[in-house]
Amino acid sequence: MEIVRAATAGSLESSDAMVTVEPREDGVAIEVASVVLCQFGDAIERAVRAVLNELHVERAQVRVNDRGAVECALKARVETALRRAGEVQA
Repeated sequence: MEIVRAATAGSLESSDAMVTVEPREDGVAIEVASVVLCQFGDAIERAVRAVLNELHVERAQVRVNDRGAVECALKARVETALRRAGEVQA
C-alpha cells in the first residue's frame, strides 16, 4: 500500500487513540505520545509496526496520540487511518 494523502482516525477521548498518517519520501517514521508511554511505549510501537507490515506499507509518517487504548482499538485506528490515506498497489 502506498500512502498518498494525509488521514486520521480515532479521537482524543479516554481509552482511545488519535492516529495521523502522512506520505513520506523514504522509510517509516513513528511518533508516539501517550499517557502510558513509560509502561507501554514499546508495545504501542510494535502494534503500529505490525499493522504497517500487514498492509505492506514501506513509506509513511505515523503519529499516535494515545489515551490508554487497548491494543485491538489501537490497531483498528492505525488500519483505518492507513486505508483512508492509502492506495493499494497492483
